[in-house]
Amino acid sequence: MAPEPNKTQPTDADVDAFLAAVDHPVRRRDALRLVELMTRVTGEQPRLWGPSIVGFGTYHYAYSSGRQGDAIAAGFSPRKAATTVYLSDGVEAHADLLAGLGPHTSSVSCVYIKDLDKVDLGVLEEAVRRSYATVTAEGFGDVG
Repeated sequence: MAPEPNKTQPTDADVDAFLAAVDHPVRRRDALRLVELMTRVTGEQPRLWGPSIVGFGTYHYAYSSGRQGDAIAAGFSPRKAATTVYLSDGVEAHADLLAGLGPHTSSVSCVYIKDLDKVDLGVLEEAVRRSYATVTAEGFGDVG
């Protein structure tokens, strides 16, 4: 079963201005690299969701209870302690790949990376590619 979608909503805020204002120089550098990577992988342009999530594309989810909405199909957030990369279909679906990523921690749908220079970007790109393909496939968001 897919993890609970992030309930953050898209905004019209300027992504470039948001990224330029990131204080931590490594997080700012990594954010710019992730914009390039995720734009290439998804074919989508970045959009700010809430105050701090850069999202690429959306998927629609619907529960049997009637609750439904839209969530980011791929994205990241440059946080103080680490950059959070969102794998919307859940980290567990990518355990095989993430074993070779390099230094990171994770939770249900988040991968926390302190420095992109210390991880295998090919592994990260493949995980994002797989996750995006899964959540944008027809029928994924019907989570029952």
